[in-house]
Amino acid sequence: MALIDDLDVPMTEAELERRRFLGLLGSGALGLAGIGTMVAGVGYLEPNAPYEQATRFVVGRPEAIVPGGVLTLREQRVYVVRGQAGVYALSSVCTHLGCVTRHGLGQSEIVCPCHGSAFDMEGRVLSGPARKRLPRLELTLERGEIVVHTTSQVDDDTLLEV
Repeated sequence: MALIDDLDVPMTEAELERRRFLGLLGSGALGLAGIGTMVAGVGYLEPNAPYEQATRFVVGRPEAIVPGGVLTLREQRVYVVRGQAGVYALSSVCTHLGCVTRHGLGQSEIVCPCHGSAFDMEGRVLSGPARKRLPRLELTLERGEIVVHTTSQVDDDTLLEV
């Protein structure tokens, strides 16, 4: 059997259509890959750093919190409670799975809306799947204003006397 050089043989119309289709398909795939690369490149140039919250912030003057009152700071995820003996701060992050807890006006407990844990105003667990109490955060008094340090936990009986 003799070998035939297929470049010398004229192509049929069906073969030409198939080549055009495959050429368009390949060009489209390369175009999509190029667009995807450009989008990823632009995304790479955008800053992707998370903007972290301040680990130290001023709450205000102690007199602004009435005795027995609770100041809820949702953005900072902190409750500042003024008891009879002093002021303390509790993290509002549930110790079960890290959900943000809620405290309603006039309520005597803090509740996790996701899984049902309940804490008293001292941070002790009343019910639910959480096993650890809400941590107390360090408070200092600077220039007559309460400052919360969210990265520093203190003992459960620590109070800022005002």
